[in-house]
Amino acid sequence: MKIHSVFDPEFAAYGSILSGYDTSELLHTLSAVTPLPEAVAYVASQPELEALPIFDQLCSNAFGGMPIQLGWCNGHNMKLNCLEYHRDSEINIGTQDFILLVAQRSEIHNGRLDTACVQAFHCPAGTVAELYATTLHYAPCSAAAGQGFRVAVVLPRGTNGPKPEITAVNPEDSMLWAANKWLLAHADSAEAAQGAVIALDGVNLDISSVL
Repeated sequence: MKIHSVFDPEFAAYGSILSGYDTSELLHTLSAVTPLPEAVAYVASQPELEALPIFDQLCSNAFGGMPIQLGWCNGHNMKLNCLEYHRDSEINIGTQDFILLVAQRSEIHNGRLDTACVQAFHCPAGTVAELYATTLHYAPCSAAAGQGFRVAVVLPRGTNGPKPEITAVNPEDSMLWAANKWLLAHADSAEAAQGAVIALDGVNLDISSVL
């Protein structure tokens, strides 16, 4: 697997880089108030991050005034495990470099996706990376062996909250895992063991061999 940069032309199919934001205070606070676990942890909304001026700026500028939440995804990870999507963009900003594993929703066929479709992108620290609603993604990966990551995650408020009670009306409904979160799991993942729909075929990608 080749690791591209989010500044390479190949990233344009998956997202964009948002310029003009001063992320220094956000990155300092993210490092100061959030843990760096050995596995991967996610918190949808962190009060200390949402108290920063950039929170209002991202709300008004990046999301056009839509209510948002500013949380984090931190830890150590080298594997794909799952892919998810939302009905909207997600913004990621890391205190350290990290790797994004992504694919496109259009590559899902009959409710399944071949992991050979997945692409890897290196995202430098401080970069404001938008992932489009059409982009499948999941937890970041470490950019170097043994190195962790702290990544601020910006989404519409309520995303990743409790799964609503629904009556399934189409096959996609079976993949609804949380509020505004549709999940495709690999059979080897912990999420599959918890009941997530196994919809990723092929190798559960591990980037450790290409770092």
